[in-house]
Amino acid sequence: MKPNIVKTRLKNNLPVLGVLSNTTDPTVAELCGFSGLDFYMIDGEHSPVTTAQVQDIVRACETSGITPLARVRSNDAKLIGQYLDTGVQGIMMPGVRTVAELEALVRAVKFPPLGNRGVAPVRAADYLLGDMNQGEFVQFSNEQTLVLPQIEDREAINNLDELLAVEGVDGFVIGPRDLAMSMGYYDGPGHDEVKRTIGSVVDRIRKAGLIVGTTAATGDQAKALVDRGVLFCLNSFAGLLKSATGEFMKGRQ
Repeated sequence: MKPNIVKTRLKNNLPVLGVLSNTTDPTVAELCGFSGLDFYMIDGEHSPVTTAQVQDIVRACETSGITPLARVRSNDAKLIGQYLDTGVQGIMMPGVRTVAELEALVRAVKFPPLGNRGVAPVRAADYLLGDMNQGEFVQFSNEQTLVLPQIEDREAINNLDELLAVEGVDGFVIGPRDLAMSMGYYDGPGHDEVKRTIGSVVDRIRKAGLIVGTTAATGDQAKALVDRGVLFCLNSFAGLLKSATGEFMKGRQ
């Protein structure tokens, strides 16, 4: 397993910017790395990606120097383990609502004594042929791997104080669109109540000394979020392509 550059930056209070991508093409991940982004989040929730394809995407990330992360579709310890075995260096879990769900996520991501993840001769462990012995690898992996539950539901906000106290969590990523729908605003997160709620959640997470993440559609939005203390900013690959295309197409008018 390689050092997690994104986690190192976050621990040093430095922002990271990346994309959430639902394509199965490793070339896209490679291109994002060579373009200078910090992380590439494989979207295993809203895509047909398989764990076999994830392994090839991770290889492309490593080639271009971008940190491979993944949003996994369900809080399934075996599925999470498969993603991590490919070399994914952090898990963002959608829809976490309760302490029990969050503790299960930590157990799935971490090796003992912090969790229940099992060791195997896989890519993440250099097929158990690397420079580390098993004990060193287990410790190193626990230190390097990110745990990032998503706040996307009113129930999670109601339980936030308890969620913030769960050991082994690096931070929380706020999903504005699903959160807005959970609050009854089906047309999006642009409502004042949603904005106030997100602002309060940001403050509470930061006060707990944890990383805050959320979406940013533009560079200006990302800068404003970073100035606010949100260090983990992600766009979608589709969103970046659409905005770049719109800007380019102005020349045809």
